[in-house]
Amino acid sequence: MVGTGETGDTGDAWEPHLLDEDEFLREVQSFEFWFEAIEGYLGDRPNGYDPDLVEAELDDAERDQLVTILCNYPVGETAALEASSGLVRLAATNPSQIFMATQVADEARHVEVFRRRLEHLGVSDLDTTIASRANPELLEFKRTLLGFVDDGQWDLAVFAQNVLLETMEDTVFRFHQTTADPVTAQILEGVIADERRHLGFGENDLGRRLAGDPQRRAQLTEVRARLDPLVLRCFEATYRDLGLRPDEFPELGRSYLDAVERLGLGG
Repeated sequence: MVGTGETGDTGDAWEPHLLDEDEFLREVQSFEFWFEAIEGYLGDRPNGYDPDLVEAELDDAERDQLVTILCNYPVGETAALEASSGLVRLAATNPSQIFMATQVADEARHVEVFRRRLEHLGVSDLDTTIASRANPELLEFKRTLLGFVDDGQWDLAVFAQNVLLETMEDTVFRFHQTTADPVTAQILEGVIADERRHLGFGENDLGRRLAGDPQRRAQLTEVRARLDPLVLRCFEATYRDLGLRPDEFPELGRSYLDAVERLGLGG
């Protein structure tokens, strides 16, 4: 079970949305839990992967495709980094502030390891390359998320970040991991473990706040409907970058739909 100090998978057996409130507050929203969760896949991986891991041989086309794919990942992670830092101030309780502080550290680490991977692939001007290759859909999502934070909208920001963005990343990273070279796959493994923890926070926090509050639920349902087309375009753009034809796309957004349905925001 990733997230409790055990190692071996990337969170498939851990379903944080099933935790009751007391257990969630005691475990997930703590620095102790965070330290245990990251120890197994961070302490001995200075760049996000085992330094003894042998690089796969990539031809020019494979390398270029991988660079294009990876250029999107720091954009999503930077969006979460900036949003999480703002949400520390918006959080209503100390446990929520503490969790967001750990997420800031997680997201900063994700940005770092993806940028270092791009450097190791020969990208010299990182910022220019990322800006030129990132999907416009993802950049639009980033602007929307940060707008919620700037407006002080905790619920909307947590929904956009810890449910929508984290589900998208978890889904895409898991799929990419199955086709990636060994180094990239191991980097993704560690990042996926973090995404599950972040998603668990979002579902648990919003689930408790939505219970018995039809007005808040209606507001989030409206936002979900507005963001649905953008989420779908983000999925489609990423799968195209992975070299898939539309008829080869995995079931788009199944994890996303499961998450919003658990929150009662389906339909």
